[in-house]
Amino acid sequence: MKSLMASKHTFLCVLLFLFSLSKGDDKIKHLQGCKRGSKVQGLHEVKQYLAQFGYLNYQVTPDHVNPLQNDEFDEQIEAAVKDFQNFYHLTATGTLDGPTISQMLMPRCGRPDKGISSHNHEKKLLHIVSHYQFFPNSPRWPPGKSHLTYEFASNYPNIYVPPVVSAFNKWASATGYFTFSRVDSVTIADLKISWESGDHGDGIPFPPGTPVVAHAFAPTDGRFHYNANQNWFIGASPNAIDVETVALHEIGHLLGLDHSQFENAIMWSYVPTGAVKGLDSDDIQGIQALYMLYK
Repeated sequence: MKSLMASKHTFLCVLLFLFSLSKGDDKIKHLQGCKRGSKVQGLHEVKQYLAQFGYLNYQVTPDHVNPLQNDEFDEQIEAAVKDFQNFYHLTATGTLDGPTISQMLMPRCGRPDKGISSHNHEKKLLHIVSHYQFFPNSPRWPPGKSHLTYEFASNYPNIYVPPVVSAFNKWASATGYFTFSRVDSVTIADLKISWESGDHGDGIPFPPGTPVVAHAFAPTDGRFHYNANQNWFIGASPNAIDVETVALHEIGHLLGLDHSQFENAIMWSYVPTGAVKGLDSDDIQGIQALYMLYK
């Protein structure tokens, strides 16, 4: 009986997840092919998406209607779309083509991509290009603060604690610098992990239908929020998001890394459903550079 109920619950979660995806498709999928000069109902959704993730910043005056609320494809939208396409290595057409719409529909981290300090270094001897990036002004944990404590808020599901603990252990092992330990109080923890939905008090809500799976803040804030309304799973599962993969990404933010432009890096902002990822050399190079090779 319990097995049957669990199966029904899993099936219902998958249906709900697919329904939320279909609603997202309805919002912007029909916009494929829009370009400068177009005026199509729903285009404001793309504008808001581009603004949310740092590609679009309209200057709004009190006597003008906010351009984010209309459905006109203007010159600034074209430039923002090209910027988005360049960041994700798509052909920079400035048009909402199929690959661009598909990219926007993928689950992703809630932190913006732009407005960050870029550190793209070419190591000519090794023929390796690093794409890691830092937050503005490169905030980091102070010298000597290499051991960080963490705790889960009371709303966090116990079933999803082990994958996050595993993610902390992987960062510790890979860096050889940071260590982490769990404490028994969120109040005293350096890093605070919680399970949130909607407007949860940090000014960055998780609205219904959002592709955002989680977000975390730069040092030394320490907050890490999962979006409770996504379909979560431990490991690879079709139409679900892996808890540990997202934890690895958001812990990178907690340590000071922002989004990488390298798709294999854990700090790539998108998390395809069913995917399981680990730390990449680009992620470790970024931490080493931020903390000056731990010196």
